[in-house]
Amino acid sequence: MSEKLTVGPHNGELILRTGVAGPAAKAGHRLTISFESWSGSTTLIGGAPSTVMLSIVVDSLTVLRGEGGVTPLTGAEKVVARSNALKTLQAKKFREIAYVGDSVEPIDGGYLVSGQLAICGRTVDQSIGIDASQADAIWSLSAASVIRHSDVGLKPFSLMMGTLKVADEVELGFRAELSRD
Repeated sequence: MSEKLTVGPHNGELILRTGVAGPAAKAGHRLTISFESWSGSTTLIGGAPSTVMLSIVVDSLTVLRGEGGVTPLTGAEKVVARSNALKTLQAKKFREIAYVGDSVEPIDGGYLVSGQLAICGRTVDQSIGIDASQADAIWSLSAASVIRHSDVGLKPFSLMMGTLKVADEVELGFRAELSRD
């Protein structure tokens, strides 16, 4: 018997955190970005996940806040940061980021999902550790995965002739609560 569980902004959040690099890194902001339109699903067979899928609408990217920098991140700077991120992600050409996890292995406290991440026309292997706990009919899930611009063929945004740039590694974080009625 199989069961399908779905997740999205109604019961979870998807957060991207960037870092800064380069000789002028102290002048830059570490951004916290959310996606307002995304969906995920898993198929359970015998109560255990067998596949995992995630789809993110790139244009739903929103800059929530920026930490560090010489001055606080203003609303106008959030708009510019969003525009730069959408250019880096080639949002007009590639409207979706997708992940298909076709191998799910139980590990202590959760699952290790292995699959393929498709971003900007390039597909790479990506493994994600998911922490999972269950209380009554509610599953609490969380995950964090590092993605490198260089692994997916993207050039991080930079300023001042490369002395200030977005770090190659970004962290994608996920949390959700699912009801299993």
